[in-house]
Amino acid sequence: MHRLRTTVARLQPLTTVQTARHQARPRPALRTPRAVRLQSSSAAAEPFLNGTSACYMEEMFAAWQEDPASVHESWNAYFRSAEAGAPQRGPAETWSRARAVGGAAPSVEKLVADHLAVQSLIRAYQVRGHHVAKLDPLSISCVDFDDTPCSIGVQNIGHYGLTPADLDKVFRLPTTTFIGGGESSLPLREIIQRLESAYCQHIGVEFMFINDLEQCQWIRQRFETPGLQNFSVEEKRTLLARMIRSTRFEEFLQKKWSSEKRFGLEGCESLIPALKAVIDKSSAAGVDSVVMGMSHRGRLNVLANVIRKELEQIFCQFDSRLEAADEGSGDVKYHLGMYHRRMNRVSDRLVTLSLVANPSHLEAVDPVVQGKTKAEQFYCGDTQGKKVMSILIHGDAAFAGQGVVYETFHLSDLPSYTTHGTVHIVVNNQIGFTTDPRVARSSAYPTDVARVVNAPVFHVNADDPEAVMYACNVAAEWRNTFHKDVVVDLVSGHGTRAPSAAALMGVRRQVCYRRNGHNEMDEPMFTQPLMYKRIRRQKGVLQALVEKLLREDVVTMQEYEEEVARYDRICEEAFGRSKDEKILHIKHWLDSPWPDFFTRDGQPRSLSCPSTGVSEEQLARIGSVAASVPVPDFTVHGGLSRILKGRAHMLSQRVCDWALGEYMAFGSLLLHGTHVRLSGQDVERGTFRWVRPLRLPTGPADVSALLSHRHHVLHDQHVDRMTCVPLNHLAADQAPYTVCNSSLSEYAVLGFELGFAMASPDALVLWEAQFGDFNNTAQCIIDQFISAGQAKWVRQNGIVLLLPHGMEGMGPEHSSARPERFLQMCNDDPDVFPKPDPDFATRQLHDCNWIVVNCSTPANYFHVLRRQILQPFRKPLVVFTPKSLLRHPEAKSSFDDMLPGTHFQRVIPEQGPAAAAPERVRRVIFCSGKIYYELTRERATRGLDDSVAVVRVEQLSPFPFDLVRLETDRYRGADLVWCQEEHKNQGYYYYVKPRIRTTVSGTRPVRYAGRDPAAAPATGNKHTHTMELQRLLDSAFDLDATSTR
Repeated sequence: MHRLRTTVARLQPLTTVQTARHQARPRPALRTPRAVRLQSSSAAAEPFLNGTSACYMEEMFAAWQEDPASVHESWNAYFRSAEAGAPQRGPAETWSRARAVGGAAPSVEKLVADHLAVQSLIRAYQVRGHHVAKLDPLSISCVDFDDTPCSIGVQNIGHYGLTPADLDKVFRLPTTTFIGGGESSLPLREIIQRLESAYCQHIGVEFMFINDLEQCQWIRQRFETPGLQNFSVEEKRTLLARMIRSTRFEEFLQKKWSSEKRFGLEGCESLIPALKAVIDKSSAAGVDSVVMGMSHRGRLNVLANVIRKELEQIFCQFDSRLEAADEGSGDVKYHLGMYHRRMNRVSDRLVTLSLVANPSHLEAVDPVVQGKTKAEQFYCGDTQGKKVMSILIHGDAAFAGQGVVYETFHLSDLPSYTTHGTVHIVVNNQIGFTTDPRVARSSAYPTDVARVVNAPVFHVNADDPEAVMYACNVAAEWRNTFHKDVVVDLVSGHGTRAPSAAALMGVRRQVCYRRNGHNEMDEPMFTQPLMYKRIRRQKGVLQALVEKLLREDVVTMQEYEEEVARYDRICEEAFGRSKDEKILHIKHWLDSPWPDFFTRDGQPRSLSCPSTGVSEEQLARIGSVAASVPVPDFTVHGGLSRILKGRAHMLSQRVCDWALGEYMAFGSLLLHGTHVRLSGQDVERGTFRWVRPLRLPTGPADVSALLSHRHHVLHDQHVDRMTCVPLNHLAADQAPYTVCNSSLSEYAVLGFELGFAMASPDALVLWEAQFGDFNNTAQCIIDQFISAGQAKWVRQNGIVLLLPHGMEGMGPEHSSARPERFLQMCNDDPDVFPKPDPDFATRQLHDCNWIVVNCSTPANYFHVLRRQILQPFRKPLVVFTPKSLLRHPEAKSSFDDMLPGTHFQRVIPEQGPAAAAPERVRRVIFCSGKIYYELTRERATRGLDDSVAVVRVEQLSPFPFDLVRLETDRYRGADLVWCQEEHKNQGYYYYVKPRIRTTVSGTRPVRYAGRDPAAAPATGNKHTHTMELQRLLDSAFDLDATSTR
């Protein structure tokens, strides 16, 4: 019963008189697991009606009777009033008297209900206040909350069991709110007003789904504490200057080039001060480099006013008479990037800003930015993201609609991919070209995808630049504090239906809008007539801000007009200088320059490539590490022990298989100081290669070894999560080796690795597909960035794609890396034999857009990986890697093929009896990859070793015209056949045929031996697969056949 009295006393609302006495007292500690706001545990020091000891009432009364100064002043006043003019009473009688003095005590149920009701009301604002925040400057909403009505506000207190009579009652505030500031209790009316101010104005905060109490408390404190959102006069003047630049830049472009597409920022000019606020706050916290990515809308404004690209360089992009000075196609001005290091005037620190070039595939740049950020953090030793950060600017339709956003979010907390927090800013126009949100997404907000990683979302009305600035300051502070992602949603007011009464009354969330259509030439009234009628009546953001600051005496009209005139003059002067430009230099827009790698004019320092071989001592050193466990007291799996013994045996024989050849390539680069990073699904162990068990000469195959060829990360069999990476134990001064299993994503992970490779030319960055077939999930990165990146943006990249490929009866999704697609995108001319050159091979590599190889030996694989680093430029490398050759007894290379003086063999000529007597050869079969081993086996079976020559084309693109001509000239009297295991309409045939014809000047036909055309890459039936293979072998060795298939 006494505990019940304690509960009643703690929950009972204070009377007005008591509130006046105790309104400013320190808040009592009701219940919290944290140290914040805890009061003294001494019962005698606790304020009125807030005791926590089991018999606090009696103790307080007894202590007061002995010495009134020994208890809290509130207790002294209480007992003095209760005992005024009365004789001594016992505790029970005193309690009754106290209740009489304090007013009629409500029932226990009412006290508990009222207390819980207030807490529920506060939580309702925290959870759903953003539903009714005043975010839409147009008062049009496409977000329908009718199914989930938001019962907050004075008019809805009955939903919580409260009545209007309770509005003036004073309630103690729980520890889960900061609206009291320095006050521990407030009247219900004031509680509601402060909650409305915190959550229902121009910022709507989504955060209560976060499962970390500390983070939730942090956000509550930033948005609930009274007075925190006020800015100084200097901050407001800075904001005005930035709004002037943002607005007048768009107006200047519209005035000069009214008929040009530029995807301006009109309607969301607040984006510029938003970005600068994030950069200012982050720079002040120690960030030295910011990597940014965005789509086309507003890009020119960001380049001009955030990155500080020279205005004349931007303006001359509008001159259609200027000729491009750089090779390649170039790109439209609103896709280009930029890199600049400048002084941040707010933090007074140097900061490097980089905006990554992006195609029209709006969100494709997201993982690329994250990879570049991760690389910069890696190279400067920033393990916590305190020096380098990323900012991504999105559109609402793309943020909700494109899956790469989700994939990129899921990389945010993975050990080898995290960038320790990204600030996402959504320019929410509430429309995607002409598509309304109600038919473009199923979620209420376009930002709901961010909830999967517990990223808070701050919805902001972009017509209130001060609210935008505050939200961005909090976002930057969040990222610098917790190193987690955060989203600022500059939501737009777009819709085609007339606003409902609910929308006009309060269910509003949009923040900015697109003043023009999809571009400056578009007519949005076709599809959004009501919206654009309102937009045309809408007062500009700058105008509204100026009027507000004039009323506050922050700035005078003269000062404002002078600032406008000053920026207009800057633009006019830059426009005048732009007329002096004669040519366009795309390289001036480079987002990732490598100044120490190229000459001053961006050219390679030479066109020669040294030998890619290494000394035998180095091979032995690397091999000994590959065949051992370099960490003491480390227990490996028994099957792995057999693999290590097998490697040791190969070392004694001076040969290597595929896995050991890769080990040699990586190890030699690491010893040279070159960082190697291998990423992809299951790459640590190299498991999912589905190699067929082979009967080796020594007995049955070890199936576990066949399925796991790499084993670059060893796992202790007795200690959980204890691992060893032997390649990091080569030498004390070696470069680090990173090998990391990725999430089950191709699009985002390949984009990430591409971005990582952008940061520096002095790293070998490889991405391996689980099967080559799956690379088409990342087709956008391959097409838009890897294949055409240099042509569009004069940006070289040395990323390596490892694509397991081979027809082995595994079905249509585990057979083909689609080499025909990669070859179709190669830029070499099939009808032109390149001019002879002393550096013919290197010149070809320099002029191509990427390199495509299909190696048949471990030594050649070793050389092509090393060539990526040793050549004086960088090109993407596509390697069709084998599956069955990983443990094939004939697919081994001698150390002699890897020693100094050796190189990558673009073509491996016939080395058997046919080469000794070329005049007796009746047929030359050109092929690539593992089909070579099936051809040589079949040739031996048929006894045709001296009649048929088999030539391997290891480098498919750029095509080795010179070496193929040597082979055709050597066997002048032989038929020419291209043999492949792929179907005729796939694989390499239609790429190599015209090029071989060019080498022989069209004088000899090129016959085909292979599978017939088909829609699927391979059959799923084992019998059919075997029959197809036998037919293509019969065709290849039918020397009496004369027709061209």
